[in-house]
Amino acid sequence: MSKMLSSPALKMTHPRKSLAKSLGIGAMAAATFSTHATTAFAPTTLISKSPARSAPAPMTLAASASSSSTTATHISNPRTLGKSTLLVSEACLGTMTFGVQNSPSDAFAQIDYARQYGCNFIDTAELYPVPLTAPEYKAGATEEILGRYIQNIGPAQREELVIATKICGYFPSSPVAAARSYPHPPLDPAPDGRLDAASVRSACEASLRRLNTDHVDLMQIHWPDRYVPAFGMTTFHHDQKREGGVSIYETAEALKTLMDEGKIRYIGISNESTLGVCEWVKACEELGIADKLVTIQNSYSLLDRRFDSELAEACDYHDIGLLPWSVLAGGLLSGKYNKNVQGNGLPSTPNSRFNRFPDYMQRWHPNSASKETLEATEEYAKIAADVGMTPSELAIAFVRTRKFVKDHGAVIVGATTLEQLKENLAPFDGTPAVLDEDVLKRIDDVHMRCRDPCCSL
Repeated sequence: MSKMLSSPALKMTHPRKSLAKSLGIGAMAAATFSTHATTAFAPTTLISKSPARSAPAPMTLAASASSSSTTATHISNPRTLGKSTLLVSEACLGTMTFGVQNSPSDAFAQIDYARQYGCNFIDTAELYPVPLTAPEYKAGATEEILGRYIQNIGPAQREELVIATKICGYFPSSPVAAARSYPHPPLDPAPDGRLDAASVRSACEASLRRLNTDHVDLMQIHWPDRYVPAFGMTTFHHDQKREGGVSIYETAEALKTLMDEGKIRYIGISNESTLGVCEWVKACEELGIADKLVTIQNSYSLLDRRFDSELAEACDYHDIGLLPWSVLAGGLLSGKYNKNVQGNGLPSTPNSRFNRFPDYMQRWHPNSASKETLEATEEYAKIAADVGMTPSELAIAFVRTRKFVKDHGAVIVGATTLEQLKENLAPFDGTPAVLDEDVLKRIDDVHMRCRDPCCSL
């Protein structure tokens, strides 16, 4: 493992401050975040699309633990991820609230409902839940909750699910890396989070133990080991570039070894740049696993369309599908925090993230987001009202129409209540997303007046 640079800034122990400095993303971006495998497993049958239907009643927690009736009978709007054989639903259930804003029983109800609605794809991470600053934060708690669910439903139903998780990137004195000792107590002092071979193996095997499974369908690198502008930052700051980083080749080789052992089926990257995509493709080609790199998970929404340019071109060329995160900009695009548009969707609650965590995801938080971000949010909400949609429905529909999502990607949606999940999954009823040219032009007009207003230098 490459030695971490000696720097006084890396002595900080607060998770968010440490993460901010390690990624070189600044305190506000860190607040956004922290307060924020093989063919043998391939499905044998392609499940056809289902017609539009009413949402089914969710299964009870007791049923999920003991009844095979939880089994999904269809996959809504199925597609394969990238060039893989992983057959997934268009909607992917996000889980980062499981363990802080959502209890295990809440989580089980959400998973049951999502599965009944045709969602077979679940995304988590060894870092989750968020925010890291929550008093009840425990690294890996989300995977543990999902693992209990997997244990309850048994091996047969486990194989109906596509489970994706993520390995943390560069993170000095990382509570996440410390938790890889699971089920034993976290290591003290906390080791640095890196992407060398030993760390990748340790992270993967800890995730497998927490998830109660012998393989992960999609293992993603949550963010790079090298410095890269991320989490809303747009400028490459040369003075933050680090020497002695772990090479992408070493990380990819470690993932290949785990794939050879049957512990991972496919791999993905996250919070990456165009350079990173190309270097990952190069490393995977040299290792003979180019067909295993299938997804990228980056921010994408009406308020953050940076992916539309060079990243879209590179991922299209290399057949890498996008799994966009925060398609509702942390909930801001739902309109629930804005009294001017609140009536169009579900209202916020005391447990809603921006009500409960005042310093969370500051670039989208209604109390700290830029004037341009808030104005654009209202304009998109007006477009939604004009076409008979809720703000959430328009925001999700826009993302669904993007070619880099609808061909070989999926849309990550999550919620803190079952009612929110119902609203967010409602568009994924087996029918394709359609926005007419006039609506798309109005969206583009707002975008052109203020491009990516939630991003900063």
